[in-house]
Amino acid sequence: QVQLVESGGGLVQAGGSLRLSCAASGGTFSFYTLAWHRQAPGKERELVASITYGGGTNYADSVKGRFTISRDNGKNTVYLQMNSLKPEDTAVYFCNLRQLPSGYWGQGTQVTVSS
Repeated sequence: QVQLVESGGGLVQAGGSLRLSCAASGGTFSFYTLAWHRQAPGKERELVASITYGGGTNYADSVKGRFTISRDNGKNTVYLQMNSLKPEDTAVYFCNLRQLPSGYWGQGTQVTVSS
């Protein structure tokens, strides 16, 4: 079965950096779009960044210029490099594999940015 395991979350001061990783197992996922989403308390889950099979990327306006999504298909891993973190980036971050029929989600990793 497909499993996504996230790591790299934690507590960081504003202006700092974190690198999130999500390793997928249970199949080969090179042909599918991968994405990072986040959800803050009381808020809806929102798309942060995505990366296609061909390497094309999309970012939420709020993170453009600060976050970078990348993937290593040989390792079935997607990364999110987060720089210049702001308190409003505080959320649980989830990785998402866009594979039919319904896609797959990781368990989430907490990112907390202090002022």
